[in-house]
Amino acid sequence: MTDASPDLYPNADSDGRTESTPRGLSRRRLLTGSAAMGVAVTAGCLGSEAEDQNEDGDPEPTDEPTVFVFNTGDRTVTLVDPDVDEVVETRSLGLTASFPSNQFSPRLIESPGDSLWLNVGEGVRAVRAGSLTERARFDTGSGANWQERTPDGAYLVVSAREPTHTQFRIDADPDSETFGGVTGEIDRTPEGGRGDNDGPGPCDVTVHPDGEYAYVPDLFGDTLTVIDVEAFEIETQVGVEPVDGVPPEPWMGTAAWDGDRLLVEHNDGDAGSESIWDVSDPAEPVERVRLTPDDGLGEGPLTSEVGPDSEFGYVFTPGTNDVSVVDLVAEAVETRLDLGGEAFTGTWGPERERLYVPVQTADEVAVVDSAAREVVETLDVGPEPYGVTAATVRPAPSTGANESLSRLAALTGDYETTYCIGRCGCGHEM
Repeated sequence: MTDASPDLYPNADSDGRTESTPRGLSRRRLLTGSAAMGVAVTAGCLGSEAEDQNEDGDPEPTDEPTVFVFNTGDRTVTLVDPDVDEVVETRSLGLTASFPSNQFSPRLIESPGDSLWLNVGEGVRAVRAGSLTERARFDTGSGANWQERTPDGAYLVVSAREPTHTQFRIDADPDSETFGGVTGEIDRTPEGGRGDNDGPGPCDVTVHPDGEYAYVPDLFGDTLTVIDVEAFEIETQVGVEPVDGVPPEPWMGTAAWDGDRLLVEHNDGDAGSESIWDVSDPAEPVERVRLTPDDGLGEGPLTSEVGPDSEFGYVFTPGTNDVSVVDLVAEAVETRLDLGGEAFTGTWGPERERLYVPVQTADEVAVVDSAAREVVETLDVGPEPYGVTAATVRPAPSTGANESLSRLAALTGDYETTYCIGRCGCGHEM
């Protein structure tokens, strides 16, 4: 699972590697204003609508909660009604996303013009929730990107892995005149990385609920980087300690809603591990415990979500086809929920009552009830579901003409891919 492939990594060179960037002493650079890389604000690039509503009596978007499941097998999106846990429809989209912004988005997206932010191609895209048409795009120069919005919806913070090794801050306010533009940049290549890596490999981003700081696990730097969102500069960088001499390889993370704890996934050893951090002082994270399969954790922890009361974390452990439920107060694994297949991500619905988990190898979404901490429903979706997010808006039903055009695009290969369209995660080589 570590070999580069043109199917999984279409942006890699023919030999599966990307051009090297010289290393240097650790330093930090802040750029404000527009980035040199491409920023584009667009209208309807994924469909024919230039507005958020359809014309001439066609169906319009509705104010209904919706879970968006991105099926990487055929570039479709399945819409789920979280009020009744039923599939509304599956439609062609012309792109697919593996790690859409989903931490605060389910409650931020309230109108048809609000944006779903997706990792697509060599960057990120903003897609209107009401029409699924593209509104803005930003190309980072990396094929592996993760992003998260701030709690107030003002910014999108992006981690772009190799060869870019850069953090970006994008204007995500839909009413802003500079929507979609880059307002901050931190070049992290001078930090270098473990072995022959050309940078620290920023591999995810999660935002503290107060919105002041973002946390970035660095896969090749073995560090946890704290970014001051407003100043957009590195506030703190904490070394993540190895266990038994094995590099810790932190790669993904999730901040709890109450602001006290942070979950970090590690790609260390044969089965990976999970750490719990104290972030009650948001700028000074302190690791409290490291959990492994010896502690009951499932294998291959990849990403996580935190329950609505911040007492339990749900760690997706595809190596054992389950979700590991971690008691954040007791700092121990409480149980594991069998999924019957591999799942890499999940999202809460807008009410944070149920967790929706795409099970990629079963073409299903498992629904986990937060109060019972158990799987209460499974829903059939499209092939190879991976990324998932939610909103309080439901797109207008697809029309025959638009659906035919989208399916034709999928059949002819006229679509955009995403990092991780198969069995992969952040640690895979580009």
